[in-house]
Amino acid sequence: MTATLDEAVAEPQQTIAELRRQLDERTAERDEALDQQTATAEVLQVINRSPGDLAPVFDAMLEKACLLCEAEIGTLWTYHGERMHASASRGAPPAYAEFLQQRPTHPISGEHRRLLSGERFIQTADVTTTETYRSGHAVYCAAADLGGVRTFLGVPLRKNEKLLGHFGIYRQEVRPFSDRQIALLENFAAQAVIAIENARLITETREALDQQTATAEVLGVINSSPGDLAPVFESMLEKAMRLCGADFGELQTYDGNSFHPVARHRVPEPLWTYLQDHTPPAFARLA
Repeated sequence: MTATLDEAVAEPQQTIAELRRQLDERTAERDEALDQQTATAEVLQVINRSPGDLAPVFDAMLEKACLLCEAEIGTLWTYHGERMHASASRGAPPAYAEFLQQRPTHPISGEHRRLLSGERFIQTADVTTTETYRSGHAVYCAAADLGGVRTFLGVPLRKNEKLLGHFGIYRQEVRPFSDRQIALLENFAAQAVIAIENARLITETREALDQQTATAEVLGVINSSPGDLAPVFESMLEKAMRLCGADFGELQTYDGNSFHPVARHRVPEPLWTYLQDHTPPAFARLA
């Protein structure tokens, strides 16, 4: 009789304990989802506030990704041919941060080539056990030896199947990332692709507008200086230098035998003197 009574009392207690466990799990899932939604909203706000400026966007993404995925270090790598470039980093120890600043560009490693082949993500439980680390790859050795990195997760940035780069987050202990954390980083990667594309479109629009404005200004000089080519050449040279990001420039005409400088802008005097001394008389006369 006593055993039966004890069993009757224990069963509701077990049921209550199980319900509490389920409630705790659901609460944790709700809080995690809310944190992710909040982080996503904050990153979108940064994108809206910084049109064309990727630095604050990448910084915000890395901050949220490291926080929500419980990672100590985060890096956003962009790809250029067969090399990858550390475009942004967060949480790196001083020695590793200095390495990324001084040597930001590196050949693509063996593991990262899996992203080139189309894999959804790459995860390494312990960087120091990989063949890439043992072979002396600069990024892996610096991450492990200078940054204390052990577990690594990389999620690609892709547009129309083209690999633009990847998000890398790192733990200084051997502890793989969960499926939810992988999905969260994929969400940030998708946002990063949108930000990169927006920046590209804004840059192209600005460049086109600058070119149109420069053309209109040169035409204005032509109209205001009929028969006088000097101000026209000066205006053309100045606009060309500004649009092309040149430090100095020169415009020359050719008479069939020799080149003749007709305009120069910010040409260093030593160089100009050299050109005068090492050019035919027809070229040097207009100094």
